[in-house]
Amino acid sequence: MTASLIMNQNPTVLHTTDKISLAAEHIMKYRYRRLPVVDEDGKYIGVFGVNCLLRLVLPKALFMKNGLESAAFLNTSLSDLHRRFNELKDEPITLCMTDEAITVTPDTPLAETLRLLYGHMGSLPVVDPEDGRLVGAISYWDVGSAILHASV
Repeated sequence: MTASLIMNQNPTVLHTTDKISLAAEHIMKYRYRRLPVVDEDGKYIGVFGVNCLLRLVLPKALFMKNGLESAAFLNTSLSDLHRRFNELKDEPITLCMTDEAITVTPDTPLAETLRLLYGHMGSLPVVDPEDGRLVGAISYWDVGSAILHASV
């Protein structure tokens, strides 16, 4: 049993040229925590997620090294967050995507795949070890569906 048995072979992906507004649309529409990002050849290069969106709309002082230890005194409104989002929505996703996500290969053993998924937020990109192409993704939903529909 390997990762290939439970992976979504056609995951929603983002491209480096996509805008933050498109990423936010996908995240909200499908309730994703993060989406894999690929280049023009389909090679996996990182992820864009909800943490990135939050970091973009919240005051920068919250994320600075040696910055604020508490934000309880800030009077931030939903209108403030909306305004900040509108200021950034046409920027490319590369503004804050990360390449530090854990990945698996199609041949990663199932138990190891689930251990890695359990320890990380969102989903696991499944990457071909020979050419670096994204060949799938595994989310909690994929695992749940596979378990519920497994034959006994």
